[in-house]
Amino acid sequence: METVSNNHQVAAKGLSVDSELTLEPLITCKLCLCEYAPDRMTTLEQCSCVFCTLCLTQYVELLIREGCGTTITCPELDCPKNGVLQDAEIACLVPADLLQLYQQLKFEREIHLDPSRTRCPRVQCQAVCHIDAGDSHQAAPVQCPSCCTQFCSICKASWHPGQDCQKSQPFMLSKGSDDGFLISHDTEAPIKQCPLCHILIERNEGCAQMMCKNCKHTFCWYCLHNLDNDIFLRHYDKGPCRNKLGHSRASVIWNRTQVVGILFGLGLIVLVTSPLLLLASPCILCCVCKSCRSKKKHNRPPST
Repeated sequence: METVSNNHQVAAKGLSVDSELTLEPLITCKLCLCEYAPDRMTTLEQCSCVFCTLCLTQYVELLIREGCGTTITCPELDCPKNGVLQDAEIACLVPADLLQLYQQLKFEREIHLDPSRTRCPRVQCQAVCHIDAGDSHQAAPVQCPSCCTQFCSICKASWHPGQDCQKSQPFMLSKGSDDGFLISHDTEAPIKQCPLCHILIERNEGCAQMMCKNCKHTFCWYCLHNLDNDIFLRHYDKGPCRNKLGHSRASVIWNRTQVVGILFGLGLIVLVTSPLLLLASPCILCCVCKSCRSKKKHNRPPST
């Protein structure tokens, strides 16, 4: 009886050892810092960086929903190969509607960056038109292949031979225009062009401080003034846009107070930590030197 029980114990131990050996090691995701089995991880083809499929899916979906029309790069900040997600990888991560949106955004960006292509300025058409001009900075007539409208390659208004383009401000959608040309300068127009990249932007609600999703340029919706460096929104304190931000005076003051508080806090942190870092720098250097010496001793071959 004792021999049988011993045999069972040995068999059980052998089974547990075999099961431990067959378990696959867990892999840590660099985004959520959690450990998962290999079947729940995704390895990028170009750079071989590994992330959990859930985090990678959320990362790609967020970029597409924010209007990303560029190539989606590896989420690892220190990616050694600066990897880029392939279209086939994106198709495996997101649903069909988001994949179609991403492809459309990429196509629109390609047209915007291609000097030989542009969109028809008619709102009802928006067909892709080819520019035959050799110099993209010179105005040339462009004829839409769909609606046969002839327009200027620079300002997108009706072709004006012998006249300069009116580039005092980007063109806006005319409210009472039957042909739909972007020729109005109405400050209340619902659709305008970004002053920097000239992409069309529609405003249906919100304040007058606008940010272009294409080039991240911040400007005033009414006068298209540059607001990139106006963190206190002083533009709306005077001039034609005074009190037209769309927020109450109390909310503007609260926003400025928050900005001042953040700047003061950062300055205080730098002021406090600077002398501490100077005092602690000898100790840090000693610790680094000790760790280097210990590594060298550990890697040194044993003497015979």
